[in-house]
Amino acid sequence: MTLASKITLIRVAFIPAFMALMYLSGGQPGLWMWLSLAVFIVASLTDYVDGQIARRCNQVSDFGKFLDPLADKLLTIAAMVMFCQWGMMPAWALMIVLTREFAVTGLRLVAVGKGKVIAAGWSGKVKTASTMIGLCALMAFPTVIWLATVVNTVIVLTTVYSGVEYFIQNWNCLWDK
Repeated sequence: MTLASKITLIRVAFIPAFMALMYLSGGQPGLWMWLSLAVFIVASLTDYVDGQIARRCNQVSDFGKFLDPLADKLLTIAAMVMFCQWGMMPAWALMIVLTREFAVTGLRLVAVGKGKVIAAGWSGKVKTASTMIGLCALMAFPTVIWLATVVNTVIVLTTVYSGVEYFIQNWNCLWDK
């Protein structure tokens, strides 16, 4: 296993600690929310670090192409579930995110069965980055109501756009050849 993949696994390992801290915060400002934010930021930064290492050290692998976006999904969805529980994210917005993630993962699995690996595209990276930044903003300012509306709008729009783009670019994977 490459160093880049190990770093990605560290991101996955941060998720239970993040969830526990979020739960302890109760969605309110204070120490637990700040600790949640710190863990989320560190975990999010590993996304950048593992990508840099993979490219610079020639450690790009099919396992990494699969694991990296999965780790991102798990981390961001963990935060969104907590925000949904606290009424800061509507359930329909979370459902759009989950639908896109399952659909793209399904597309990737079909592609793998045909010998093709679909790596994260540019719009998917923008979606991930804007989602992570938006979730950090919600953790930093959990009582600012209008901020939740802005963050949810950005998350939904980038999620839908990137999902549609993945399917348009990889539509041929769905048909038997």
